[in-house]
Amino acid sequence: MEQLTQELKSGKMEILKVPFPALGSGQVLVRNYYSVISAGTEGKTVSDARKGYIAKARSRKKEVKMVLDMVKTNGLKQTYDLVMNKLNAPSPLGYSCAGEVIAVGDDINDLKVGDFVACGGGGAVHAEVVSVPRNLCVKVEKSVDLKYAAFATIASIAIQGIRQADLRFGENCVVIGLGLIGQITVQMLEASGIQAIGVDIDDKQVEAAKECGASLALNRKQAGIEQIIKDFTDGNGTDSVIITAGTSSLDPVEFAGEVCRKKGKVVVVGAVPTGFSRPNYYRKELELKMSSSYGPGRYDMDYEEKGRDYPIGYVRFTENRNMKTFIDYLKAGKIDMSKIVSHEFELDEAPEAYTMILERSEPFSGIVIKYDTDKEIATRVKLSDSEYNPEDVNVGFIGAGSFAQNSILPRIKGKVNFIGVATGRGNNARYVADNYGFNYCADNSDDIVNDEKINTVFITTRHNLHAEYVLKSIKAGKNVFVEKPLALTEAEIEEIKAAYDELKEKPRVMLGYNRRFSPHIEKIKKETVGGSPKAINMRMNAGTVPPDHWVHDPEVGGGRIIGEACHFIDLAMYIAGSKITSVSAKKLEDPNGLMDTAVINLNFENGSVAAISYFSNGSKALSKEYIEVFSNNKVYIVDDFLKMREYDSSERESKLSGQDKGHAKELELFVDAIKNGKESPISFEDIYISSIATVKALESMRAGGRNIEI
Repeated sequence: MEQLTQELKSGKMEILKVPFPALGSGQVLVRNYYSVISAGTEGKTVSDARKGYIAKARSRKKEVKMVLDMVKTNGLKQTYDLVMNKLNAPSPLGYSCAGEVIAVGDDINDLKVGDFVACGGGGAVHAEVVSVPRNLCVKVEKSVDLKYAAFATIASIAIQGIRQADLRFGENCVVIGLGLIGQITVQMLEASGIQAIGVDIDDKQVEAAKECGASLALNRKQAGIEQIIKDFTDGNGTDSVIITAGTSSLDPVEFAGEVCRKKGKVVVVGAVPTGFSRPNYYRKELELKMSSSYGPGRYDMDYEEKGRDYPIGYVRFTENRNMKTFIDYLKAGKIDMSKIVSHEFELDEAPEAYTMILERSEPFSGIVIKYDTDKEIATRVKLSDSEYNPEDVNVGFIGAGSFAQNSILPRIKGKVNFIGVATGRGNNARYVADNYGFNYCADNSDDIVNDEKINTVFITTRHNLHAEYVLKSIKAGKNVFVEKPLALTEAEIEEIKAAYDELKEKPRVMLGYNRRFSPHIEKIKKETVGGSPKAINMRMNAGTVPPDHWVHDPEVGGGRIIGEACHFIDLAMYIAGSKITSVSAKKLEDPNGLMDTAVINLNFENGSVAAISYFSNGSKALSKEYIEVFSNNKVYIVDDFLKMREYDSSERESKLSGQDKGHAKELELFVDAIKNGKESPISFEDIYISSIATVKALESMRAGGRNIEI
């Protein structure tokens, strides 16, 4: 299929052939008929992308600070490669569209193939086919023109602003900024029995508002505008002001304070500063409110991604119900979007629309992209017909996000044959396929698992999908490299073990426990083989991850103990050279209920012990990972996998030229094992034990630190 993308480095636009987006649980696959260009939001995105590096840095100070911090930890080259990879990747545009349902997830029963829907959010991009979560699409009756239904998401922004204003029938409202959202706001207000007073600095927008039915429309520069509005509102001032403008000027919020009546509301929908003067807001006791995008549910993973609706008795209008309100108004003929749509482009003409927006070469308001719904479209993209020796390491990737692109793919390029790649988003799959010479990119992970040419599968998806893809791959006889964790639950781990044990010819299963293979750990391992039991102390200054990040979600990420502390449980077992026999763990209580600050204690068959302090509440100024190993009158201290101190009769220090956590060596050994018929660099037994010990550590935390035998 075709999708509109832009390169973040240069802003270059391209209509790219990409595979279908993946259809996951709770999602709907839609063939677009129309999508809408948001001139404000998308115009700024494109404009920022076309800036030079210095201008980009000035406009993204937070990201620049993150990059500088990364340089301190990872070094200049690795950070540069990561940033450039991000900038070179094609990025999709758009977030509001409408079309026909062509497939639904297994858990969706209120939509069916053939239904028409309006869609919103990050998946509702300018592409022939999109995949969106159920709560971000709303059914559209066949009597409603899909060209206008495609505005549902953008209209929901306007509707949420109106709801925040809490207006009543017969009241009035000033709308500052008469762009696309402003014009829709005017129509929605008037259709709801509320007098709309439109204000803009552009006479053409003012005239457009009059055509859209505004009770009054004025140029902001008009002399005596404040008195005109006061007279129109019977000398009281307006009941509410909705600011839909986008500007760095304080004038909209200051003007709102002047024209609003006592005890009125000012609602900020657009991107404007709010550093207003005190007098008007103080004397009138005005209420300043922010309106969050499409409405309640926005930015909530449970609502948007998992489809968990808010009960209507508690939240009358969610973002989905806001979208439905717009569709209902269209169906009833209460609003006329033909007065707002100014341009229509075919998909292959879409770059011209952005040029028009940036250059302002002609007046515009609502801009739609129309799709050819009669043409046949392919679900996957074939890039080459390269043939490979079945004895080679022939690789397929399921998932290929930032970690895979920066830590795995570059290190195995030229050492394996890349056959196929499947990711959730088609543009990402195509970018990876082009960069690394894959034969094809696909929308379905089963294409990778079932491809007879592929003998090795790399799984780098979100954590909740690991177990499913590991099971499918090993049952298909594929070698597997899966980024940690192996699975999220004990039941999943046991299911994988049972499937593996049943296989007569056992493929290699490798978990991404790279720290085993770092130079300093290899030295410790070599020098302590066969020695006395070891006492191991590990301190992880992990840093804070926001509570709403997917890694904390028990159903998606499993939490940071499952997703990251597992590294150190495995590493402790490797250094000890013995199986874990029991685990206990105590957590630090967290107001958000997170379990990412804890002390984990391990006991081993050979008498070794380990204490793992995984802390998320420390300072970034301290190094991240610190390991001490005490054995046979000798001490090894590894500091952030950069330098190591050794103590016996004397003290010695060695330092690497750059941080090395063992990623390269891990992959080198895995590939070599397949090429030369060797065992996997990490035994399946070790993977099983460390994975079970990790879930048992969580179990112990929930039980107040109870010791649990493995």
